[in-house]
Amino acid sequence: MYLPENIKNCINLLENAGFAAYAVGGCVRDACLGLSPHDYDLCTSALPEQTEEVFRDFRLVLAGEKHGTVTVLTEGGPVEITTFRTEGGYRDNRHPDWVKFVPDIEGDLARRDFTVNAMAYSPKRGFADPFGGREDLKKHILCSVGDPEARFAEDSLRILRGVRFAARFALTPEENTMAAMLSQVGLMENLARERVFEELCKLLLAAKAEDITRFAPILAAVIPELRPMIGFDQHSPHHAYDLITHTAHVVEGVPPKLPLRWAALLHDTGKVTTFTLDATGRGHFYGHARDSAAIADTILRRLKAPTALREEAVTLIGRHMTRLQPDRKFLRRQVSKFGFPMVEAMLSLQEADMGSKGTGEDNGHAIFSEVRQMLADLKAEDACLSLKDLAVRGNDLMALGFRGKEIGVCLNRLLEQVLEEQLPNEKNALLAWAAEQKEEL
Repeated sequence: MYLPENIKNCINLLENAGFAAYAVGGCVRDACLGLSPHDYDLCTSALPEQTEEVFRDFRLVLAGEKHGTVTVLTEGGPVEITTFRTEGGYRDNRHPDWVKFVPDIEGDLARRDFTVNAMAYSPKRGFADPFGGREDLKKHILCSVGDPEARFAEDSLRILRGVRFAARFALTPEENTMAAMLSQVGLMENLARERVFEELCKLLLAAKAEDITRFAPILAAVIPELRPMIGFDQHSPHHAYDLITHTAHVVEGVPPKLPLRWAALLHDTGKVTTFTLDATGRGHFYGHARDSAAIADTILRRLKAPTALREEAVTLIGRHMTRLQPDRKFLRRQVSKFGFPMVEAMLSLQEADMGSKGTGEDNGHAIFSEVRQMLADLKAEDACLSLKDLAVRGNDLMALGFRGKEIGVCLNRLLEQVLEEQLPNEKNALLAWAAEQKEEL
């Protein structure tokens, strides 16, 4: 297993001082999968005060010392080094009641969540894999360490972490682990909303459609508004999927950007509340985009999502039924109002929505391609799409005698004329039009 120089140096310093030391957890899992780890955590037989002594020539962060963690600031970045430990009960389903240091790596790995995360590696001592994590990775199995119900009772966020690991690494939970994930979902009510949101964000960036549908009951435990969508028949010849399956395909169909993924997950939450059935037995969802946007706003506020993400996702949802058309004037107005990034995100959501019905119908791919090309052309020609792009400024209008609110009104009317391609964005032409219109303002 490859280890960066700063990590090898930390391990060697501990080993040379007579202590066992390993890289542990996610970095070992990722390396076994042929992935490049993002960070490395170390564990050791050294007690915290002994670790401090080994690294006395380094800058240290001791905020986690009472739980056995000493952070060493190396040239390659901070390295967390934690003493082998076991833990007591979790009365709050999150924090251990007590932490006890243990002398061997096996005791430390026994407290971890899943076998694929309960592996360690030392250049000197080799792999420590007492629970068969490497074999589970080969078999694409997600299995808890020990009793799954006990693991999830300790920290119920592990249920969502399990969903994320399954999605990211194409793992299938083994029978007992999956049963415990489902039976223990009620414990997640005790989790801080910020923790839930953070884990859901990581999941959404990794999820495929099959992950959303397979784990829908677990997702519905933390986002109850998804529950009625499971198995919901849309009664539409244009939809072969139930509502949650359609939603799952839309999530996979948009680029892995958080506002888009959240918008995709929540874009049809209002269909349940707006559902009506006509005399022919066909379902309708009048106003569902508006209701979905309101529901999404409530959900994201409850999860304490960042304001910018929430507002972008809600805007996308509210406008996902306002189809973008290959019309230059229309697109210029949309970009003028929302900006290129938002309009491009709208296009992605609408295209994924139309292409995720499961009927095999033409999803308007040609139209979406045409809109995308028009947006690219507008961007390339550096078109005038906002007040800052206008060839005239307020001072130019003041020179014509405009005062106060008249200036803003006139600038906005000039922009409208340019957007409608009634006037070129040229200073003389704009001032001439403004002079003619002055008496009407």
